[in-house]
Amino acid sequence: MIFRKAKLEDVAMIVAMIADDVLGAARERFENPLPTAYTTAFQNIDKDPNQELIVVENENGQIIGTLQLSFLQYLTYQGGIRAQIEAVRIHKDFRGKGLGEQFFQWAIARVKAKGAHVLQLTSDKKRPNAIRFYEKLGFVASHEGMKLHLQKD
Repeated sequence: MIFRKAKLEDVAMIVAMIADDVLGAARERFENPLPTAYTTAFQNIDKDPNQELIVVENENGQIIGTLQLSFLQYLTYQGGIRAQIEAVRIHKDFRGKGLGEQFFQWAIARVKAKGAHVLQLTSDKKRPNAIRFYEKLGFVASHEGMKLHLQKD
């Protein structure tokens, strides 16, 4: 497997994977052409040194997974760096083959290399299989998370 930063031409495949489940289908707009908001978001992520949008390719050069790492500088933990992992997806044709675990092993090594002291994630409670997967990898539900969804004006 080849892990690399995403390129603009990868965005459609990334959005396709993110939209390919019940929750993603309800909030994403995977259509041709893609809404420009995805291109704008990619450009913002790509120029931010604290953001890494990653894809993984198989030996045939096919994108089979994606995730986003965000590195957050804190004053707590003596000025520590916290990493957030989001939008983790393995293409539906490649699930159940251990690729997700390999992807996380790569991500954990990447986070360590950047000097982060913790890797955190959130998972929708409607995704119990994903939660079990994260627990199997050693993630612990140590905090109670909350969100406030804001309306666009």
